[in-house]
Amino acid sequence: MAENSKNLVYMKKQLLLTFLPLLLLAQDDFKPLFNGKNFDGWRNINCAPNTWSVKDGMIHCTGKPIGELRTLRMYENFILEVEWRHLKPKGNAGIFVWADAYTAKGQPFHRGVEVQVLENAYGNTRGYTTHGDIFPIHGAKMTPINGRGGSRAFPTENRSKPSPQWNHYRVVCNNGDISLAVNGKVVTRGKAARPRKGYICLESEGSPVQFRNLKIKELPSTNPKPEEIAKAEEGFHTLYTGIDLAGWKADKAGTWSSNDWRLTTKGGTALRSEPKFTEYVMFADFRAEGQNAPFHLPNVGDIAELKAITKGWNRIRVTRRLGQTKIELNGKVVIEEAIRESGPLKAGAFVLAPKVPTQFANIFVKELK
Repeated sequence: MAENSKNLVYMKKQLLLTFLPLLLLAQDDFKPLFNGKNFDGWRNINCAPNTWSVKDGMIHCTGKPIGELRTLRMYENFILEVEWRHLKPKGNAGIFVWADAYTAKGQPFHRGVEVQVLENAYGNTRGYTTHGDIFPIHGAKMTPINGRGGSRAFPTENRSKPSPQWNHYRVVCNNGDISLAVNGKVVTRGKAARPRKGYICLESEGSPVQFRNLKIKELPSTNPKPEEIAKAEEGFHTLYTGIDLAGWKADKAGTWSSNDWRLTTKGGTALRSEPKFTEYVMFADFRAEGQNAPFHLPNVGDIAELKAITKGWNRIRVTRRLGQTKIELNGKVVIEEAIRESGPLKAGAFVLAPKVPTQFANIFVKELK
């Protein structure tokens, strides 16, 4: 009987150890944001297939290329808790809140508010710290509390731990206000953020980093206006891994290179996608001299000279479906025509065909049915 009693006590202890964390999580209304097994609820936006992986119940990021892992759904008001650690000194990463579904023009990052994840050896300057800065990027807005003249909010004290130690972040987002507790104490705050409803992202930025114990508690809505909501998911997927030319073939070897999140060429030789498309919506960013959009697209052909092309980054968006061609440049419709035709359309590759040195980024496509 004594032995049976010991076994029963042992079993009860094991059950308690197994289910107590789940019970505590349920009692305070937190829910796992990451299930510890796979990326259900998450999406790799613009990284290579192996940039993000699950190891030992943690999210592991190689840091290459620069890019984002994003939630499938938006969040408005919430409390987010996460543990993170860099695996090398001077590591750089981040957590984005209220972010758009896709990357900003000419950038590997989304418009949103970033909660900085920097390793201590990166150093501290007047412009940034390694202890939990918060700042809006790429068109987002936020008023910093404890700022230094710009839009970045700085922590009131240094609390983060160096690699390879774990750090705990508690991010509270409510009605456009945001606060960050680092290892148990609130140190950084901002207010009046726009957007104030959007996606949550984890950032890859050059160095291996791990995340674990992600959980979220949603708070009541404060009814954001449409202009206060981030740009939503549209079903696009990337055609560029950020680390190599997988899925593409150059007409001449050695003329194209993968420069992290940018594709670069000196011009004069085409690069063709291996997948082929018939009806689709695509968008891509490019930067080059001149007024020609360096694309040859299926059932569209060469895109003609576009006077609205700028010297900086441009974003072209092309819709081609049976009976319609629509071309937008930097958010404005520049060509739209109805076409009298009978289907089906022919499948073809996307061709990048610049005649001058050009950079490309953020090549996304959505196939239409």
